[in-house]
Amino acid sequence: MHSAPPPEDVRLDVWLWAARFFRTRSLAKQAVETGKVDVAGQRAKASRAIRVGDALQVVRGEETFELVVRGLSEVRGPAPVAQALYEESEASKARREQQRLQRAAMRDGYRAPEHKPDKRARRLIRALGDIDAL
Repeated sequence: MHSAPPPEDVRLDVWLWAARFFRTRSLAKQAVETGKVDVAGQRAKASRAIRVGDALQVVRGEETFELVVRGLSEVRGPAPVAQALYEESEASKARREQQRLQRAAMRDGYRAPEHKPDKRARRLIRALGDIDAL
């Protein structure tokens, strides 16, 4: 059997899916179309050809990744293979870690209720809600 030569370029949405930034190719395409992915600082289309060395900025949820493409693949493989397809900048890693710590610090003061509110508590909640409406 002959193995296919590595591709010179790959569609942006396919590469994002293969690099495991999005669970499905349609989610990757939707992210590109809504402007959450920039290639070399410019908004791109899902069909844009990605080459090794291209700089990407990917926004996924509350996280922003700044990447350089190091490999191309049209097939979704295991996570270690997918992580070899890109290199994230140190500044991007540090910024994401800082944001993660901030989100964790904001959650520290919150404690979820142990049970559903009873009838009296629901009335109080509703009363407080009416105050805000005025």
